[in-house]
Amino acid sequence: MGKVTGFMEFERIEEGYKPVTERLKHYKEFVIGLDDAQAKTQAARCMDCGTPFCTNGCPVNNIIPDFNDLVFRQDWKAAIDTLHSTNNFPEFTGRICPAPCEAACTLNVNADAVGIKSIEHAIIDRAWAEGWVTAQPAIHKTGKKVAVVGSGPAGLAAAQQLARAGHAVTLFEKNDRVGGLLRYGIPDFKMEKSHIDRRADQLKAEGVTIRTGVLVGEMPKGSKVTNWAKETISAAQLKADFDAVLLTGGSEQSRDLPVPGRDLDGIHFAMEFLPQQNKVNAGDKVKGQLRADGKAVIVIGGGDTGSDCVGTSNRHGAVSVTQFEVMPQPPEVENRPMTWPYWPLKLRTSSSHDEGCERVFAISTKEFVGEKGKVTGLKTVKVEWKDGKMVEVAGSEQVLKADLVLLAMGFVNPVGTVLDAFGVGKDARGNAKASVDLVGGYSTNVDKVFVAGDMRRGQSLVVWAIREGRQAARAVDEYLMGVSNLPR
Repeated sequence: MGKVTGFMEFERIEEGYKPVTERLKHYKEFVIGLDDAQAKTQAARCMDCGTPFCTNGCPVNNIIPDFNDLVFRQDWKAAIDTLHSTNNFPEFTGRICPAPCEAACTLNVNADAVGIKSIEHAIIDRAWAEGWVTAQPAIHKTGKKVAVVGSGPAGLAAAQQLARAGHAVTLFEKNDRVGGLLRYGIPDFKMEKSHIDRRADQLKAEGVTIRTGVLVGEMPKGSKVTNWAKETISAAQLKADFDAVLLTGGSEQSRDLPVPGRDLDGIHFAMEFLPQQNKVNAGDKVKGQLRADGKAVIVIGGGDTGSDCVGTSNRHGAVSVTQFEVMPQPPEVENRPMTWPYWPLKLRTSSSHDEGCERVFAISTKEFVGEKGKVTGLKTVKVEWKDGKMVEVAGSEQVLKADLVLLAMGFVNPVGTVLDAFGVGKDARGNAKASVDLVGGYSTNVDKVFVAGDMRRGQSLVVWAIREGRQAARAVDEYLMGVSNLPR
């Protein structure tokens, strides 16, 4: 490494945030990234640890010690080449990945981990600024045609890899813009959509045909999944027109809360609420937009999607925002000797929480209450865990005021119509059934139909979607050509 004793000499440097009062006025990114000197100092903390657990902790297996060393030496061009060798879109992960690599960092055993995510962020932003991110069209074409259905991170990564292998790739997206939940789900203040747009331009320059507003199969009747499809195409048509089909849709079926009063007005899934603001930020007009202005908002679900609802509600001007989590509050500091190098259970406070939010743990909603068909509150009860079972705490029932309730309890499975249209088999959870074996991986029970991303593994991280897209691309390439030079 560039500085062998750096981890003993330098403290971790965190990325900064613009003041809450300033950032609540807009939907733009507010993270203050590391400058060159800070990145060099942070990279100097990377240890010559022999076994880089960080690389194993990273789902795309980023070669972290190498690009840390290159940043320390200020060889930014080689750093982005190293980063791009394993990760198609580090500007996505450098902004919204929870950084399991840092949990696995050897320094994290008894000190603060190297700021790997912040270094990755600095590398890719520098690369775009310097003009180093360019199209890499294939020199030789194979004559094979591949359809990729779904343009989230898995679909984007797969399409790019397959195009670079020389295949004619068409990327289908049911929404009016590419990106999946990156586009219509993750708020702009966490990741501005210009990052997706310039990658889409890169894919087009590499030969990928992008068709938006096209729904493959049919949307189930009564579905509340947001989409703006203008035309449909059948599974049979895709199979007839293409040599291989890769399904990379997300896990979009939101987990519901079927308790009394669920049909009251003012109770919505997070994925009804968040995409509308994304649309407005893009300059579109949304009739009857769900807004939190002047409302007491309760968000049910303590994960990232719930946090996104908190940040968006605060920007709308909510009177109050409360976030429920049915599980007990985790410890503020993890037991590192027991959990390292795995992802630890600990209290995680997001930037949205810092902007204003009351967090309530170990609470369950028993009933929605309302007047004249509109929600006015929630009847709740405190819960605790005994012998592995959740039990109610006697005498803890109360009614909390709510004008708007957002359900952010995760996603149970993909929208089934796409899989049903192709006849793809499903596992017990309703996800597409396919293995990740070295031979025949990502293939389904249907000839020449492959599947990857959240549609296969269930709801997960952007970085896992990129990994699956890359690996599935290799599987498709191998199926078409008999052999593949794409990295797995």
